[in-house]
Amino acid sequence: MTMNQKRQGQELGSNEQSATRVILLLCLILHFLATSAQQEDPNWEKQWCIADQQTPDDVLQQALSWACGPGGANCTMIQPNKYCYFPNNVKDHASYAFNSYWQKFKKQGGSCYFNAAAMVTDLDPSHDSCHFEVVP
Repeated sequence: MTMNQKRQGQELGSNEQSATRVILLLCLILHFLATSAQQEDPNWEKQWCIADQQTPDDVLQQALSWACGPGGANCTMIQPNKYCYFPNNVKDHASYAFNSYWQKFKKQGGSCYFNAAAMVTDLDPSHDSCHFEVVP
């Protein structure tokens, strides 16, 4: 092996180490930025299950009845004279019930599907005195 070949080999090793250092530094920077974003955003990793606005009311009503019955959702707050009764419509009541079910059972495998009547959102659907529970 000539001296020129040895020098080229050393340069390649040095370049690989430099590239590794740059990648490591970028990873640390990205981690720092992600951690900072989590601390600044109070809804980081918070998600809610709501009714899909495109779903017909009759389909939502069936899913709502299941969620508040056999599904085990806590639907107390959508009863008359409770905080989440208004607006008094199927979509809003279904959103509350779907979210109640999903927050209660998502860690045991419960889904936010409801026969394609629901969807997950990062936007808190709570309004006025009506608070939608969230379990990170």
